[in-house]
Amino acid sequence: MKAAVLHAYDPALTRMSFVQYETVADPRIERPTDVIVRVGGAGVCRTDLHVIEGLWRGKVEIRLPYILGHENAGWVEAIGSGVTSVKVGDPVVCHPLVTSGHCLACRRGDDMRAVDSRFPGLNADGGYAEYLLTGERALVPLPRSLAPKDVAPYTDAGLTAYRAAKKASKHLLPGQRAVVIGAGGLGHIGIQVLAALTPADIIVIDRSDAALALAARYGAQHTVKAGDDAVECVLELTGGAGAEAVIDFVGEGRTVADGLAMTANGGVYYIVGYGGKLELPTIDMVTSEKTIVGNLVGTYAELVELMALADRGRVHLTTREYRLADADLALHDLHGGRVEGRAVLIP
Repeated sequence: MKAAVLHAYDPALTRMSFVQYETVADPRIERPTDVIVRVGGAGVCRTDLHVIEGLWRGKVEIRLPYILGHENAGWVEAIGSGVTSVKVGDPVVCHPLVTSGHCLACRRGDDMRAVDSRFPGLNADGGYAEYLLTGERALVPLPRSLAPKDVAPYTDAGLTAYRAAKKASKHLLPGQRAVVIGAGGLGHIGIQVLAALTPADIIVIDRSDAALALAARYGAQHTVKAGDDAVECVLELTGGAGAEAVIDFVGEGRTVADGLAMTANGGVYYIVGYGGKLELPTIDMVTSEKTIVGNLVGTYAELVELMALADRGRVHLTTREYRLADADLALHDLHGGRVEGRAVLIP
């Protein structure tokens, strides 16, 4: 099969080519619960750039060369002898984590804490290819209203955004405010989920006028241009109190300090993007009683819930399609800020 393969890390992201388009061996069924999916769409994620940078070394076991791509959807191509819930030809979206289902975390539905697991696109070959090896427990059947190429990025970008917004929805009340920092690939989904699940007013911060216009179309009541006065603008919009929930889809540079400064006393700052650092006096946390919450993708059940919202037209994904052969161009466009919404590779 054809695939876009990562052969070497590039910490500065300055090489002319990040991945190479080449012929590799087809995946094979090895376990009774294995499933091979013919890829219909593979999302291009900023995490892929972080993998290329080498940022995930030490977090997961990565052996080069291997195939990127952890946001995948397509059609069942082949199944192991023990697979009963899907059949060849079924359209499916893939939860990014493949688990055995036997550990206590799996039985509690906490997929991301599974003991026996693999993560295609991080520590196993992913979906920047014609075919993907995954597992039966990872597959969510797609309604006929949703095409694989249109939903692939939901499996990480959408799922991560949904998980953070769902957490915020459990405490946001009418008249309260939620701030979204970054209205890009994840943020534009998070805005829609907040609008669907909460009664809160939504304030969106981004440096791009196009992203802010997109945010307004998707339910933001207020938009703020990122910059030196962003905190002041949010405080003005919230009567000086700050927002009860701040969801940071950037997580680097000044957004961390600004995000905490925008969070109301007793409020919650949700970290989704990463790459920066948290540095704050402990006395400030004690006196403000703010809560800081990390977010790692989401559960299988949450992916099912997100697909239900998409099927009902409550959440829409803005995408730009690239041929699989142009995976390197898609990665460079993402790095250069030239992708609105999410890039999707089509084999």
